[in-house]
Amino acid sequence: MSVNTGGPRVGLFVTCLVDLLRPNVGFAAVKLLEDAGCRVEVPGGLTCCGQPAYNSGDLTDARALAKQTIQALESCDYVVLPSGSCAGMLRLYPELFAAEPAWQSRAQQLAERSYELTSFLVDVLHWDAVEAEFPASATYHDACSGLRQLGVKRQPRQLLDKVSGLELREMRDTEVCCGFGGTFCVKYPDISTRMVDDKIANIAETGAQAVLAGELGCLLNIAGRLRRQGSPVRAYHVAEVLAGMTDDGIGGEEA
Repeated sequence: MSVNTGGPRVGLFVTCLVDLLRPNVGFAAVKLLEDAGCRVEVPGGLTCCGQPAYNSGDLTDARALAKQTIQALESCDYVVLPSGSCAGMLRLYPELFAAEPAWQSRAQQLAERSYELTSFLVDVLHWDAVEAEFPASATYHDACSGLRQLGVKRQPRQLLDKVSGLELREMRDTEVCCGFGGTFCVKYPDISTRMVDDKIANIAETGAQAVLAGELGCLLNIAGRLRRQGSPVRAYHVAEVLAGMTDDGIGGEEA
């Protein structure tokens, strides 16, 4: 898919979770990038960024997926992802190719052009002309990889400040992990459950009607626990709110 607007050519890596479980986030990202004047492409051949393999110590498969990703995206001016953890993985690609200088060079060039969505809009394009409405109160969860690896905190809030009708209520411990952590929640389910319960308690304390984040894995974890506890709080990816595309909350909650 390609949209010609005359602006920078952006390769959108929609990520596995978005593609399989919440395509609306991908469409919202396309809308935001187009509104910001970009030519948006979703190249063929993209699958997984390799993060699960890398985190599990399977460097052979991580390198294979990295090479596939580099080949699919290296002709783009920028690479943008609606996920701090996947964007962070692309930034780690050069480390995978210490023994392959040619690939390391290509990986480094890709890493330097790769950004999380809100960081790209604010820090690279200097764009915050959001025209969306969201007449509700919401709180924001800072996902670990975006926050600690990429420094994403100010950017989504700067954009959300432009959303008409939105009242942002900061929760306690917003920078604390929700307990998802990719394979962490599978390896340590009891600890993960306690962590997400703490996160939900902090969300409830704000009285907010919705919880937002820039990481779909975190949102699926939080939304699932909210639903099992019978909470009316809705969960949305920040891109959905910024693009005005919030029909149903993540996990099937009614808007």
